[in-house]
Amino acid sequence: MTDSVKLTCAACGQTNRVPVARLAAAPKCGVCGSALTDGRVADLDAAAHDKATRNDDLPLLVDYWAPWCGPCRAMAPEFAKAAKTLAPHVRLAKLNTEDHPAISTRAGIRGIPALILYHRGREVARLAGARPASDIVAFVRSHTATPSHPPVS
Repeated sequence: MTDSVKLTCAACGQTNRVPVARLAAAPKCGVCGSALTDGRVADLDAAAHDKATRNDDLPLLVDYWAPWCGPCRAMAPEFAKAAKTLAPHVRLAKLNTEDHPAISTRAGIRGIPALILYHRGREVARLAGARPASDIVAFVRSHTATPSHPPVS
């Protein structure tokens, strides 16, 4: 791995360069001060989505969801658990497909919830349907070379 990674701030869209050795030390955006790898699910707008999926050096798992979708709402706490487990080496984010239908169409989303794993500008894998945290973590680990993490509780 290189000495630093590029990460897009979900709050302001700024690209940040973070030393790999500092990923677990709660790095913050140099512009707005928002946390970059704190294990929380980031809520993306269209610009941050496009920039992060194209440019980020860490794997990014995006949950494409909508507020009217029952399975999406039911999976939200499980997705949050997975985010805590996978941090700081994988970031998890969500995009509201109702607010951003053009991105949903461009990404080829046919049903929600839909999870797409991106890494260094390309789609790595997809997973459809609501899943428990353990399935989400296993999915990410099976498609990335991440350090080992404790099991999901």
